Amino acid sequence: MVADALSFEGVDAYYGESQVLRAVSFSLRQGTLLGLLGRNGAGKTTCMNVAVGLLPARGGDVCIFSQPIATLAPEDISRQGVALVPQARRIFRNLTVAENLLVAARRPAWAAPEPWTHETVYAAFPRLQERHKQLAGSLSGGEQQMLAIGRALMSNPRVLLMDEPSEGLAPQIVAEVMATIAKLKAQGLSIILVEQNAKLVFDIADDIVILNTGRVVVRDSAEKLRSSRGDLSEHLGVF
Repeated sequence: MVADALSFEGVDAYYGESQVLRAVSFSLRQGTLLGLLGRNGAGKTTCMNVAVGLLPARGGDVCIFSQPIATLAPEDISRQGVALVPQARRIFRNLTVAENLLVAARRPAWAAPEPWTHETVYAAFPRLQERHKQLAGSLSGGEQQMLAIGRALMSNPRVLLMDEPSEGLAPQIVAEVMATIAKLKAQGLSIILVEQNAKLVFDIADDIVILNTGRVVVRDSAEKLRSSRGDLSEHLGVF
């Protein structure tokens, strides 16, 4: 049996004394894309922070390919092959495009059909190559998002976490970003996509998890959920 790429089992998480995640359990199947949905404050970004070690879980287990990572430091989780494209991008504004990519570069410690390098990132995002000497802070919002994705890919991850990649972008740029995500999925990368725009997620996801007030309330295939719009309307206010 193939191990799940990433799994949460009964995860609890807190900010101070306020509990944000309550016994959260879900799994990302290897080579698939899981859409993580929910209203504002549902716990989606908290899940991403727990997965990369920015917020420690106070209960439960987080595993990557069956290896527990919940007690590891963020840098050690990154070495295990987990990369995050954070909400609001968080690029290094005072570094050039090329320097942003360089600081994240890591050779994969696992089999990779074609490791990510400056050249392969530039092939995926030609505009980054055109601006490789430009300070990242001077890029447009869409170009900064491309850079954030490229920087994550330079660590040659096995699991890619993407937190609101369409936020604040023009529709044409959103289409470009989603097309890139589709290509990454087709290449076999395991992806969790957090999005407010549920329709974007349903166009590309294999599986869907919906959070509500820190709990998993829906967990099913995207195909099955398309025909059960009552759950989507109740928890997301869409469809």
